Amino acid sequence: MNKPWFAEYPAEIPTELDLIAKPLQSYLSEAATLYSSKVAIQFMGKELTYTELHESALKFAHYLKTLGIKKDDRVAIMLPNTPQSVIAYYGILFAGGIVVQTNPLYMEREIEYQMKDSGAKVILTLDILYPRVSKVMKNTGLEHVIVTAIKDYLPFPKNLIYPFIQKKQYGIVVKVDHSGQNHLFTEIMKTAKPESTNQEFDFENDVALLQYTGGTTGFPKGVMLTHKNLVANASMCDAWLYKCKKGEERVLGILPFFHVYGMTAVMILSVMQGYKMILLPKFDPETTLKTIQKQKPTLFPGAPTIYIGLLNHPELKNYDLSSIDSCLSGSAPLPVEVQQQFEDVTGGKLVEGYGLTESSPVTHSNFLWDKERIKGSVGVPWPSTDAAIFSLETGEPLPPNEMGEIVVKGPQVMKGYWNRPEETEQTLRDGWLLTGDLGYMDDRGYFYVVDRKKDMIIAGGFNIYPREIEEVLYEHPAIQEVVAAGVPDEYRGETVKAYVVLKEGEVLTEEELNEFARKYLAAYKVPRIYEFRKELPKTAVGKILRRALVEEERQKVEEEQKTS
Repeated sequence: MNKPWFAEYPAEIPTELDLIAKPLQSYLSEAATLYSSKVAIQFMGKELTYTELHESALKFAHYLKTLGIKKDDRVAIMLPNTPQSVIAYYGILFAGGIVVQTNPLYMEREIEYQMKDSGAKVILTLDILYPRVSKVMKNTGLEHVIVTAIKDYLPFPKNLIYPFIQKKQYGIVVKVDHSGQNHLFTEIMKTAKPESTNQEFDFENDVALLQYTGGTTGFPKGVMLTHKNLVANASMCDAWLYKCKKGEERVLGILPFFHVYGMTAVMILSVMQGYKMILLPKFDPETTLKTIQKQKPTLFPGAPTIYIGLLNHPELKNYDLSSIDSCLSGSAPLPVEVQQQFEDVTGGKLVEGYGLTESSPVTHSNFLWDKERIKGSVGVPWPSTDAAIFSLETGEPLPPNEMGEIVVKGPQVMKGYWNRPEETEQTLRDGWLLTGDLGYMDDRGYFYVVDRKKDMIIAGGFNIYPREIEEVLYEHPAIQEVVAAGVPDEYRGETVKAYVVLKEGEVLTEEELNEFARKYLAAYKVPRIYEFRKELPKTAVGKILRRALVEEERQKVEEEQKTS
């Protein structure tokens, strides 16, 4: 198949990569040798060297084995970006386990589903999240909970002050029941031995990670990403960033590691290349600006909402962001004006990329250096990656500039969905990953995403699945029909709107419904807008026409823009 994009590549980027068949965790062992005294993690004033990170990961691995974790057992991490999240990630791999990344914003219902589906035996979580986990344990296969706290890796005196801030913020002081099921991370780091663990290893087939994603046809699915998938994508990222220097870059880690983009583009890439990770547990514009000024990151993978949040901060002009050389934006479309403004402020380069959880995640990106910008394009395929546009009618490849479904193939493409062979077959065909996104490729090999076949909502970089929201709202006794959809939002890209039909004689306010939704859904999934209707648009067979509602909203926005 013709690959016109190769002609666009700068000389420094290879078209194909030679991948070395070694496990993901071995890169941390190498970094501990090559960059032993270099700082691997900077976290709110606390620093860990690569030697310390490696030793801590081996301690965690050893402890997991004493809990009975064997090869291919699943261990969940439910943490924001902290040193513990990196230690545990590599520790699980050293123990031969499979990482199950779990969003710390999840409520009980969502935690229970993911633990059951993955079959996780152990979970590592924050003290403030422990009550949620403990409530669902009996309904899952979880045998052990390891509890840690933000203060565990804060320097003195922040570690003493933080619990008081936490109590004020959350109104609770968590006491962990020290039963045989519950364990403290700090005790593990004090008592466990940093023993190396040798495992039999299959680069192609051994799953390193279950990363949950979903669709409108059901609950989230566990994407099986192998060691090869993740090593390949981080290696591609490194090839793309050809001006970055091994052991020298400083990477701002705001993108959450429980999201595959942050995990690959920040954590895995940093460990592979000996970079310093500057971690922030959540995105706060002012904290981020202060951190950039003080820590001087050079590499800043992010999402449009993060860049917009910084640009809109009233004190932006008082901060020096000139250390930033390069930024790869993902998770949602990057507005051109945001790209230009951020480059003006930092003096660095910001480009948009494209990918999916099922591809570890990146498949395409624009060039950071030495090439012109192509407006509206998500760029060209990465090294060792093939891409095409398939006809929706025939499933055959289409010529340039014809609209169809974007399909990709490469070593970063998932093994399949966990325990879902039928859905795997529907998504992977002859090695091609069917993305569900509609678009086209121009004559030079640049790709353009026009729409999504799926009804997934992307709000603030988070993937949100309408069916999950609808399932919860349908449980309200006053609701007869409901449909959730993504509607345009200036800041988040899209936001969630729920269209509701009440049962005859029932009365329900937006506030009451919002309060109900917040009990069962993570905050980012809760609808921001509710519209009560007498009826919803449907097909002849009674299927609610979600796309008709979305189109209605788009027309409203266009009309408002015309009149403003």
